Amino acid sequence: MPNSTELNSNRVFGAPLRYIQGPGALNEIGGVASLAGKNALLVADQFVLDLIGGAITESCRRSEVSVQTALFNGEITPAEIERLCSVVSASPVDVVIAAGGGKGIDAGKAVSHHLNVEVITLPTIASNDAPTSKIFVVYAEDHRLLGVQHMTRNPLAVVVDTGLIAGAPKKLLLAGIGDAISKKFEVAQCFKAGAKTMYGARGTLAANALAELCYTTLLESSQGAIEAVEQKQPNASLEALVEATVLLSGLCFENGGLSIAHAMTRGLTAIPETAHELHGLQVAYGLLIQLQLENRSAGFIRELRQFYAQTGLPQSLRDLGLEQAATPEQIKTIATQTLTAPYIANFERSLEPADFVAAIEAVESYV
Repeated sequence: MPNSTELNSNRVFGAPLRYIQGPGALNEIGGVASLAGKNALLVADQFVLDLIGGAITESCRRSEVSVQTALFNGEITPAEIERLCSVVSASPVDVVIAAGGGKGIDAGKAVSHHLNVEVITLPTIASNDAPTSKIFVVYAEDHRLLGVQHMTRNPLAVVVDTGLIAGAPKKLLLAGIGDAISKKFEVAQCFKAGAKTMYGARGTLAANALAELCYTTLLESSQGAIEAVEQKQPNASLEALVEATVLLSGLCFENGGLSIAHAMTRGLTAIPETAHELHGLQVAYGLLIQLQLENRSAGFIRELRQFYAQTGLPQSLRDLGLEQAATPEQIKTIATQTLTAPYIANFERSLEPADFVAAIEAVESYV
């Protein structure tokens, strides 16, 4: 039976108000924006504006929503957020449309938070689950991570046009798979550790169930989805996979929590050779470390590595950018820096640098 602390702890489940996905879903943006008002601000970089800016404006016009544009320069700093907000300082804004990849969407979230208006996220790639969440990341001018900030609520809507996703590079889809595949195991560890979620509450049974569904969907749909991207044509597998990587994965991490796989990104960004690899690919490698620390069976690890090999997910530090075998110094740096991540506490037992060194060496020596 649950103890009294569990019974007295609040459970919170948060999510976007609406999630819309499919080929041509971009055309729904105007109708969704009209739910918030008549004045929209589109935040995107030049590439995204050239790609879909016209379609967004036309969809909004049909719904009698006016659109202003704030051009994002590519890095989310306090100064850039202030500059983007100043673009519309004298104009009414009812809703922000945050379009693009992870940083573009986070920039739009940051602007909506500072203007205290609704945000609609419109991802043009499926490399992570940022579109569903209420958090955004801010960096210093020298690209150092300053911290994670929270909006007061999740997005009004997430609009995912799988026609756009199918046309994006395959590596970005692989990053989305890598970011999502860890959630089943990270959420499970958070439950064991009694960790708090992004809402400062206990995780929900729903998050646990969604994490299982997310994992199963990834195993079943990744190959077909990769084929869809290679052919630049959406199919049923891509639709299922995108729902898993964008919606399910996002609901899992906010309502269930994160653990070692995501903590590993702190260590992997501490050495130059792996620092600039895509977040989701770092997480995929981090999951192998987490499973080693969980003492998973050799048979289970072998089956998961087969999936990694079939899809192209990284299985070693060389796959993340190292040109030769990792040195003891590099492994020690990754281990010690990983321990500085806040998610390190969301594990079934306390960990020391030596635990990570041993786990990394075991993963690297796998044949």
